[in-house]
Amino acid sequence: MMKRFLLVIILLGGLTTQAQNKSELLTHYEAFYNEMRLQGDVNGVINALTHLNVLAPTVERRDTLAFVYVNNNQHMQALNTLRTIEKNEADSDLAVQVKAVSLKALNQPKRAIEHFEIMFDRNPNAYLAYELADLKIQVGDTEGASTLIDFGIENAQDDMKYAFYERQQPYEVPLKAALIHLKGLAQYNMDHNNIDMALATIEEALKIDPNFNLASLSKQALESRKQSPEENKN
Repeated sequence: MMKRFLLVIILLGGLTTQAQNKSELLTHYEAFYNEMRLQGDVNGVINALTHLNVLAPTVERRDTLAFVYVNNNQHMQALNTLRTIEKNEADSDLAVQVKAVSLKALNQPKRAIEHFEIMFDRNPNAYLAYELADLKIQVGDTEGASTLIDFGIENAQDDMKYAFYERQQPYEVPLKAALIHLKGLAQYNMDHNNIDMALATIEEALKIDPNFNLASLSKQALESRKQSPEENKN
């Protein structure tokens, strides 16, 4: 009987020690996380959040860790952290954003659209209208893209900017110009024989920002097609 009693005491003591150790580790990694944030050390933040998520997993910690991966351009790691890429209306805003941005970055436009649509339903704005329209054009949904473009142009403010990265040096243009350029591409996709209309729309974007490099490239491509009608029929 005494042996059993001693065994119970030992086991309880072991559990108490484990609980204390876990509590101490949580305190340590919470302090470590805060310090890494102050220092701007992304790898340190990821390390701390990973330990915290193992020690005391929560949806908030998981989603935050995934978001940090996204900001560090580690999109596969971000999606692996969430464990799924499926559409889920119950996902937090952060999780939906992680799925949308990462799937777009990994060249999965159809999958990305599902999550951008949730984001747009929750918070319709000109930026999300651009993202969704761009993706819809990529997958051939030009009509859906056009509706979003019209919404975006109507709601874009003069101080809103959009960044492009097709050159070595990234640059920004007014969001309205970016949306008008997209409108020109959508017009061409809907009617390959009416290049002039698409060109006029892209010219409108270039009037807003003459240094809009992507719009200039689109203009050159359309002018080339106009000069080669046979190519335009293909």
